[in-house]
Amino acid sequence: MYVPAHFSADDAEVRELLAGCGAADLVTVSPRGLTATYLPVLYDPSVGEHGAVLAHVARNNDQWREPASGESLLIVHGPDAYVSPSWYASKAEHGRVVPTWNYLTAHVYGRLVVHDDPAWVESMVRRLTERHERGRDPSWAVDDAPPAFVAGQLRAIVGLELRVTRVEAKAKMSQNRPEADIAGVIAGYRAQGDATMADAVRTAARRAEGEG
Repeated sequence: MYVPAHFSADDAEVRELLAGCGAADLVTVSPRGLTATYLPVLYDPSVGEHGAVLAHVARNNDQWREPASGESLLIVHGPDAYVSPSWYASKAEHGRVVPTWNYLTAHVYGRLVVHDDPAWVESMVRRLTERHERGRDPSWAVDDAPPAFVAGQLRAIVGLELRVTRVEAKAKMSQNRPEADIAGVIAGYRAQGDATMADAVRTAARRAEGEG
């Protein structure tokens, strides 16, 4: 991934993005070519040097059956949104502005391990469920379903573990613009009700100031 220095995500941003990721695109290469699946995922930082990403696929999905060649790739998507040139203060000054896109993403590379083991899969499913059900009222737990039904569902899926070897991350959040333009982008996002992007741009600007 092309990452100019001013758009490079720091370790804290990467950890936050991976910890908060709910689903991502898993891309593998096999003798049959490229295969991609969008999967719910769970990042476990305690595994190895760089952590691991846990997931599962349907047993009928051939991606787990085809041995992955070399590194596999997980594409993690953070917040993203269009940037209108009309938000820039510099538009009124000289007009030399164009539209662009702000986004946060990470390419997570690693060795893919298949877990066709009911105990491993059940543990992963329970962890994934607990993560997303935490704080809900009412909430749902795996044990709320009949044991025989759960066992049948578990037999229909296969566990995957991407043992991370390296991460390339990019946080393009208008850091390369003048201060007045950044303020205009933040105001533009807030005006259209996108507080997530407004906060992301503000955070990126503060980080850039701290590095400067």
